[in-house]
Amino acid sequence: MRGRLLLIAGMLAPTLALAAPKAAPDKGAPPPAAAPAATACKPAQAPPASARPVKPALPEKPACLDAKGGCPGWEAYSYNDAIKAYNLQAQAFRPIAEAYVQKLNAYVKASGEYAQCEINAMQN
Repeated sequence: MRGRLLLIAGMLAPTLALAAPKAAPDKGAPPPAAAPAATACKPAQAPPASARPVKPALPEKPACLDAKGGCPGWEAYSYNDAIKAYNLQAQAFRPIAEAYVQKLNAYVKASGEYAQCEINAMQN
């Protein structure tokens, strides 16, 4: 029984506050501040998937490389040249990939800020 009374009292409390007469504002006091306008939260924008850099492919390893006799000189030199070219491509890829990671991290941060803005908007 007591639980029901508390529940009913809790439901009536907001209506009682509305029914109470309002006090006349003091003429010397500044007017009450207007309720803050609803803040428009800007959703985070993910970097486009087309901006995701593609990692260079490793050159195919010749079968003779693992063979007991090894590779003929020309094939070993060709594979070595392909590895050197791959290393240059990988060096060029790294700053591009790091820039994309920075964009992703900025997106994650902006997503958190957006979520916090929505939470604050609901609470106000």
